[in-house]
Amino acid sequence: MSPPGRPKGEYRNARQEGHRAGPPRATARLQLHAGFTLDDARDRVDYYADLGVSHLYLSPITRARPGSTHGYDVIDHAAVNPELGGEPALRRLAQAARRRGLGLIADIVPNHMAAHPANPWWRDVLALGEASAYSRHFDIDWQTPDPALRGKVLLPVLAGPYGDCLARGDLRLRRDPDSGELELEAPGGRYPVAPPSIPRGIDPRALARLYDPGEESGRERLHRLLERQHYRLAWWRTAPDQINWRRFFEISELVGVRVEDEAVFDAVHALILRLYAEGILDGLRIDHIDGLAAPGAYLRRLNQRLAQACAGRPPACAQPRAYLVVEKILAPGEAPDPRWQIDGTTGYDFMDQAGALLHAPAAEAPLRAFWQALTGDMRPPREQLEAARRRMLARHFPSERLALVRSLERIARLDGHTRDWSANAIDRALSAMLAAFPVYRTYAEDGGRGEADRQVCREALRRAAVLLDARPGTADAALLAQLDRWLDGSEVPGLDAPARAERDQALRRFQQLTPPLAAKSLEDTLLYRYGPLLSRNEVGASADAFALAPAAFRALVDARARAHPHAMLATATHDHKRGEDARARLAVLSEMPQRWRDTAQRWIQALPAGEAPTLADRYLLVQTLVGAWPADWDASRGAQPGDEAAHWLERVAQWQLKALREAKLHTSWTDPDPVYEDAARGALGFLLADPRGRELLGEIAGFAFELAPAGLVNSLTQTLLRNTLPGVPDLYQGTELWDFSLVDPDNRRPVDYARRESLLAEARGAAPIDLSESAWRGGSVKLTLIQRLLAARARLPALFAQGGCAAVPAEGPRAEQVLAWLRQHEGQNALIVAPHLCALRLDGYARGRSAQARGHWADTALRLPPAAAGGAWHDALDGRRLRPLADGRLPLAEILRDMPVALCLSVRN
Repeated sequence: MSPPGRPKGEYRNARQEGHRAGPPRATARLQLHAGFTLDDARDRVDYYADLGVSHLYLSPITRARPGSTHGYDVIDHAAVNPELGGEPALRRLAQAARRRGLGLIADIVPNHMAAHPANPWWRDVLALGEASAYSRHFDIDWQTPDPALRGKVLLPVLAGPYGDCLARGDLRLRRDPDSGELELEAPGGRYPVAPPSIPRGIDPRALARLYDPGEESGRERLHRLLERQHYRLAWWRTAPDQINWRRFFEISELVGVRVEDEAVFDAVHALILRLYAEGILDGLRIDHIDGLAAPGAYLRRLNQRLAQACAGRPPACAQPRAYLVVEKILAPGEAPDPRWQIDGTTGYDFMDQAGALLHAPAAEAPLRAFWQALTGDMRPPREQLEAARRRMLARHFPSERLALVRSLERIARLDGHTRDWSANAIDRALSAMLAAFPVYRTYAEDGGRGEADRQVCREALRRAAVLLDARPGTADAALLAQLDRWLDGSEVPGLDAPARAERDQALRRFQQLTPPLAAKSLEDTLLYRYGPLLSRNEVGASADAFALAPAAFRALVDARARAHPHAMLATATHDHKRGEDARARLAVLSEMPQRWRDTAQRWIQALPAGEAPTLADRYLLVQTLVGAWPADWDASRGAQPGDEAAHWLERVAQWQLKALREAKLHTSWTDPDPVYEDAARGALGFLLADPRGRELLGEIAGFAFELAPAGLVNSLTQTLLRNTLPGVPDLYQGTELWDFSLVDPDNRRPVDYARRESLLAEARGAAPIDLSESAWRGGSVKLTLIQRLLAARARLPALFAQGGCAAVPAEGPRAEQVLAWLRQHEGQNALIVAPHLCALRLDGYARGRSAQARGHWADTALRLPPAAAGGAWHDALDGRRLRPLADGRLPLAEILRDMPVALCLSVRN
């Protein structure tokens, strides 16, 4: 029986046409908004099907704040966003996808919603306060210690102090012409007015005069009216100190949702579960899992509901279970909680690992020394991160920190043994613990911490003791131990209900504070102010983890294959700070650290002299120019920049402004310094307008142009690994061609699909890959590689989904410069081969001189295991036959004859 409202037979031939019932084979992430709707996505179904993906992976589809460009500011979980075309457009996309054998995965946002009057739940809370049916849907502290906020919601939306805004007439009453309701018009929106606060029996036109802010008496009456509302309008600067509701990170436009409440959970997920039950969706990506009060309990409930919905799916869309991944940043050595019922993460961990693999470890010391010489800051990255954390705690999260302190103080008062601990002492010890915390959060639920959590907390306590100089036996050491006991989540015998509730609240506050603190301190502060090499400054990366040895990388691949074989593998996302190919090019600099130091030093000194921008900020700028220079531009674009180059430099200027403000050293979002920002922008103006600057830009462009081929070799290495190692390769929209984008919104620019469709048609129609220099520079080599790797996955799905993955040893003079794995499953074999830390020596591949490049591999070969050595092999990229030597070796000069990477297949019937 077809679901209601759907044409019968919509799914009739889905399975016959190739729709996979199991986990995705490969995904493509699409960013939806009013400029790229669900119908626009439908128009690209054939393209992505021909490219070889199995699922489209959609950004949030629920109704978002009007004009949203990303969809994470949800205002209605129960409706598909009308700006995307609504549910009819989603159904049209699903139908078109099924016809080509594709499934759909949706990104959902259970942690937060837009704190905007367009959100019906939020608007009702503002109108009715605690009496609203939705007052418990949001994480609001209705009994804050501040008497002015008890029973109210702080709305930090005003551009200036409340009194100034009132005097200027920024706040005024108006009547909505459609609903007839009286509203408060203020910057940022129109807010409801509580009906009991409005005098009765007064003509509506008289109300406007009565509360006219242009008159002193009107302002006074308006003020008294506002004081009777269930919200308090305030200057935006009050948010860090006074906010009485949980935000998403420090964004006061997003309010935390109490999805741990079953009724709230059901309201948030009703639409998504219905769409899954009807076969429209096949899987989910959970945004910011660490923001939830109890991620483990949430995932259990979600899996239960998905299982119930799965039973009712149309037969043609039947699958064993929903595909489920979570957005989770993993610290070095961290793994997803083993109690979670998930397929894995969305791939930030792989992005970091693949990037680190491309960096030469020997370059870390000289590049760090160069950075220290530029900054004068000799502190190791860990200490700089701790300093950033302390700043965030003091300036950006004081309200959240002090709410936790008050909760812990109340716990202390319940026991005669601990009641003498003061709030100040607790704050001092807690702040040290938070500054030292090494991961995003713990998951102390279901009776307490797991072993990984216990280890994390021991590490945090050891470091906090160092920060406090709390030697064993001191009061601070005793207090740290007491905090650890209060926050371990374990069952305490004999604890009464109020005490248990207080401890639960403290633990919840703690576990929901550490994730935003970690993100804002590392991703949005340190990674913008610490820059020996920007290719290692990426979401999911650690500032003190520069490189990754092949053996360590292989161990991580093996661990993922065992625990989460269907986890996503990403190298680009909507969150990345610079494009995957920009990072790959900058990684080449680790192969030439001394030359790069000398070159960068000369450029830094050639920029206009002055105190601003600093030497460090100049270095970050020249790295960005080198890394982001388009591969198909030659040096002349720098020496004589035209409109196209000027537009590109404007994009760099937007990156620069964001980077400077995020670093919070010389300017910031909250306290911008226009003098410093103008000076920094002036450096770009110098490159564009001044003859000396154009000469310098030409030199930078020439260097980037010469470096580009080696960078492209690195790019193909990470492309090969993403699409062949255990896991589900995820392609971010547009990155099938070279991706030199910068941080958002630059990485969300429109995709030129017409060009990609044309190149894909050529790639699918030609057996030999076009390996001319122009094909390399233009990106068609990368697109063709992706298409052929995905085609191999489609032909041998069981091999890539279930096959083992064992390292293959190399022999010969270049044995240390090759990465190789053998994947095997039931007579099917795939040999994965890529270079390692020799991109500069292999740039001939990208210059149309493959014979020169392959000479690098002379007398070096792979030693295949006996079970695989005797088979007939062929190159999956160009169809060539490959035969091992009599002794079972495969020469690398033959495997990598025309390209720096290879996928070789052998199938025994």
